[in-house]
Amino acid sequence: MLKLTDAALKQVRIAARQGGAEGLALRLAAKRQADGSISYLIGFDEPGRDDFKVEKEGVTVVMEPEYVNLLDGSVMDYVEMEPGDFRFIFLNPNDETYVAPEDAATEGRA
Repeated sequence: MLKLTDAALKQVRIAARQGGAEGLALRLAAKRQADGSISYLIGFDEPGRDDFKVEKEGVTVVMEPEYVNLLDGSVMDYVEMEPGDFRFIFLNPNDETYVAPEDAATEGRA
């Protein structure tokens, strides 16, 4: 199951309001790259009849069924990468380049 952090939910609502997309669903797409990583596309769209839907706190997320396995278990977050540079990110254990936060903390130790 895909999860959205509170920060991601808040930013999705802000983006929908600013972009005139209130009432539309957030559409996600994912594609596995040659190196095993996963690239993501997001935007606002009308839900399709065959779409997989996730609803949380008034935000509807939809995706085509082919993306469900790639996104299962992932967390969508909205973070500040560098001062003033905010982005949506996906923490996805299905991505071969994913490093769990607890693993990342121990990798820096000698």
